[in-house]
Amino acid sequence: MDWLDAVKWDDQGLVPVIAQEAATGDVLMFAWMNREALAKTAELGRAVYFSRSRGKLWFKGEESGHVQTVHDIRLDCDNDVVLLKVTQLGHEPGIACHTGRHSCFFQRYEAGAWHTAEPVLKDPSSIYK
Repeated sequence: MDWLDAVKWDDQGLVPVIAQEAATGDVLMFAWMNREALAKTAELGRAVYFSRSRGKLWFKGEESGHVQTVHDIRLDCDNDVVLLKVTQLGHEPGIACHTGRHSCFFQRYEAGAWHTAEPVLKDPSSIYK
């Protein structure tokens, strides 16, 4: 059996993916992969996702330069979520979020409201053209 056949793909042929920083354990982002994206990620050692909004493969960092080097690819116990352990490149500390932050999970719930818990490291207008 092809290793990709073990993955439980959803009705659109996608699987959810969590990118975790290998060095710190920080959860950087959540995205989607199709079969081709997961195969390319394994082949290249670089994160390749599937952009649902664009309907095509998205090589992380293709516009921003914030590439994710993949060290480890894991599949959860139900075979329906992929975890990538990555090094976030392109800025120190690494920027994974399109808002210019280290992590996409920068909002913290406190006392009935969401609060920004991480600073913008680089203005997104200077990252994306």
